[in-house]
Amino acid sequence: MKICLIRHGETDWNVARKLQGREDILLNKNGILQAKQCGLALSDTLWRAIITSPLLRAKQTADIMADVLEIQDVFSDDGFIERDYGKASGLSEIERKTLFPDGKYEGMEEWETLRDRVCSSVVKYAAEFYPHNIIIISHGGAINSVLAQLSNHEIGSGKTRLKNACINMLSYDGKVIEIVFYNKSCDEVLGIS
Repeated sequence: MKICLIRHGETDWNVARKLQGREDILLNKNGILQAKQCGLALSDTLWRAIITSPLLRAKQTADIMADVLEIQDVFSDDGFIERDYGKASGLSEIERKTLFPDGKYEGMEEWETLRDRVCSSVVKYAAEFYPHNIIIISHGGAINSVLAQLSNHEIGSGKTRLKNACINMLSYDGKVIEIVFYNKSCDEVLGIS
């Protein structure tokens, strides 16, 4: 079984390097194009369902990909929502460094809570849809927590800056979930296929 974790397409806040937590920010024109390209990059595989974060940027990405891939079953699950960055949400990199020089953002969701929430959601849907392939649309912080957990912190949180609309492929054999590849652009995935 393939489990494809995709970071949502680009937003204007991504371009401005503002920290997006749980704010509802729409995709920009490039983000819409990225979502279409992701769908095309994955079109050689049969996908059973798409599960998405409820935030608009993820839902837009999921809806666009569902149209390209002709997937009827698109579900929203709070388990895949982005990390709550507390008082740092919406701030630029410079503003965050100025206000929080130690990198500790007041009101931020604990990393372990994020990891447990997102990983348990991945496991839940892997078991529910096994052996069928699924796509999960989420966010940089959320996906990185899964990558960190599965790689014993070799990659992921604190080590990997995920590109917008990047594709991260996991495999599941009914017992173990493993990383196949991570942080690949649509063009790179087309080269792998």
